[in-house]
Amino acid sequence: MIQMNVPAAQWDAIMSGYSEADMQSMFAHMNALNDDINSAGEWVDGQGLGGPSLAKTVRAGSDGRPQVTDGPAQKDQNVLAGYWVVDVKSEDRALEIAARASACPGAGGKPSNDPVEVHPIPEGPPEG
Repeated sequence: MIQMNVPAAQWDAIMSGYSEADMQSMFAHMNALNDDINSAGEWVDGQGLGGPSLAKTVRAGSDGRPQVTDGPAQKDQNVLAGYWVVDVKSEDRALEIAARASACPGAGGKPSNDPVEVHPIPEGPPEG
């Protein structure tokens, strides 16, 4: 799983810094990346996600019913902005995809070079 995270408290400021042309450039970059992953037969799943204002945090109450609050659980932490689940032949390929995602144009059209995390998904339960 390859994931992009954004500081929750900065989401609105970051997004408001994008002009219409910046947004189109970002989407063109991500669509091209998605197309390449798909063409290579590596695509499993992926999505860009809505910001922290759209998130809900759910905990089970003492009666087992959902207790819901608006926003992410940790408002002072990063939130997941988007992800890809890929089926690649090597870690190097996953790292290549992550680097390309990191180079996505940001405000002003310059590569954002945001950190992108790569998490292996085990094929079964851990041995122990």
